[in-house]
Order: sequence, then structure tokens, then C-alpha cells
Amino acid sequence: MSLFRLFLALCLTAITLYTAVTVSQHGFDLLPVFFGDMAKMGWPGQFNLDFMCFLALSAIWVAWRHGFSAGGLGLGLLAFFGGMLFLSLYLLVQTSRTRGDVAALLLGPERAARR
Repeated sequence: MSLFRLFLALCLTAITLYTAVTVSQHGFDLLPVFFGDMAKMGWPGQFNLDFMCFLALSAIWVAWRHGFSAGGLGLGLLAFFGGMLFLSLYLLVQTSRTRGDVAALLLGPERAARR
């Protein structure tokens, strides 16, 4: 679990720094570029579609893990729009809360306790 947490911390740091540089040089106009590449039907668009599906999977998992409660749906939206920036921080917090219990991490503490 320590290596996983180190990986998450490295991802969080790298994405945060990269995002800061990108925003300072290009602003916040991500969506026109993101969907524009998809509309061109080339490899950058294929990558963006693939990535968007991963974001949706992440969002659904986070919301499901929290029982599709109002808070879970809010966290799911953050997962979709926040990407790895959100998910790395979320998983760092959850690995600490679940004390390394992988079943509790993946299923949520309540579902893991019922197994």
C-alpha cells in the first residue's frame, strides 16, 4: 500500500504542476480543444474519448462506493471533471481511512463489512 500511496502522491504532484503551467500559458479553455479534437476523428480525439470513458468509469465507481447518495453523486461529478487530480487525492484519503484494507477501499467500508 505504501508504493501505491507514493504513486498517488507523485501523480497528484505531477498533474498539479503540469496543470498550473498549462493554465498559465493557455488559460482555462480546455473544453473547445478537448471536444474539437474528438470532432476531427483523429488520434488526439480517440485518446480524448478513451480518457472521457475512464473519467465516467471513475465517476460511477466513486458515486457507487458512496451508495449514490447526494454526497456520492457530488464526489462522482468531482471525479469526472477533476480526473486524476481529484482521484489521486480521493484515494490518498480513502487509503488512510480504510487503513490499507483493499476490500474497504474498493467496495466502501459498509459493503466490505458485509462480506
